[in-house]
Amino acid sequence: MKDSKIRRIGILTGGGDCPGLNGVLRAVVKTCRFEYGIDVVGIQDGYGGLINDRMRTLTSDDVSGILARGGTILGSSNKDNPFRVPVSEGGETTFRDLSDQAIKNAQRHGLELLVVVGGDGSLNIAYELSKKGLPVVGVPKTIDNDLDATDVTFGFDSALSTATDAADKLHTTADSHHRLMVLELMGRYAGWIALEAGMAGGGDVILIPEIPFDIEKVAQAVRERGYRGRNFAVVVVAEGAAPKGGEMMVDRRIADSTDAVRLGGIGRWVAEELERRLEWEARTTVLGHLQRGGSPTAFDRLLATRFGVEAVRLVATGQHGRMVSIHGTTIDSVTLEEAVVRLRRVDPESQIVQAARAVGTSFGD
Repeated sequence: MKDSKIRRIGILTGGGDCPGLNGVLRAVVKTCRFEYGIDVVGIQDGYGGLINDRMRTLTSDDVSGILARGGTILGSSNKDNPFRVPVSEGGETTFRDLSDQAIKNAQRHGLELLVVVGGDGSLNIAYELSKKGLPVVGVPKTIDNDLDATDVTFGFDSALSTATDAADKLHTTADSHHRLMVLELMGRYAGWIALEAGMAGGGDVILIPEIPFDIEKVAQAVRERGYRGRNFAVVVVAEGAAPKGGEMMVDRRIADSTDAVRLGGIGRWVAEELERRLEWEARTTVLGHLQRGGSPTAFDRLLATRFGVEAVRLVATGQHGRMVSIHGTTIDSVTLEEAVVRLRRVDPESQIVQAARAVGTSFGD
């Protein structure tokens, strides 16, 4: 068994769920147990469990057989932020900073370090906790693939697989009924899921946040398919896509969430505008949370395992204040400050966008 400066840690899964979270939990618990003799305490429902002291010890038996399961056995939350906790006072909701309480709860359980598995919101909170003296190691998780300090995040490949399968299925019904099919996908402010699923699924038009579109140019791209005798089309739209001079469409706002904005509605708007211009019958499919659910792909299972093992290595060697990352095929790490400084978005001039254009895909610009 290898030496470790740390004997007892906590782990939480924060933000939206995604395939691969259980793979990380399994890797962390088993590596801690078999390689270093470190005890692991699971914090339930993200930062909510840290604030409200909901924790339990995790054994290797607890994580046995969960690698292929979607979701997270610990539960998660994208609403709880220790620095901004909603409190009802006199019929009104105010927000309080309970970060000191969260840290005291961690100390009460003898936690020497916290492993946070999350996206940009959860890791920003982790960074702020680390500045208050709670040692933290981060593991990047998001289907949006929008963390700049790592080439890819686990969860993305699984979401991409689901989205590509949806595009494939829409092609057959679009062809059968000579319709225009619009597929709206997740991704928030980054277009990675829509771009790659659109390419892998043979989308005729791909609309992403990084390339504002002209709806008339989108219509013209569909018309040109008609001129070539192709009397159907599939348009893949990222939820954060917006027309030139316009703004992203907001479905609703959730005041007590770490990210209050919920995007949505652009797919229906695009379908209605194209139907009006083209006199083609259009249908909209919003894939939504199907992209978050189900079993992780083999790629995500492997990446989650490698991330978990590396996170424990950082823990055991006292390298806190860092986030595990992958560059090329190498697992390494970056500082939490580097990890949260900016989002990773699609470069409109990148090779992957150029490849899509080369095979005739329109971006509506």
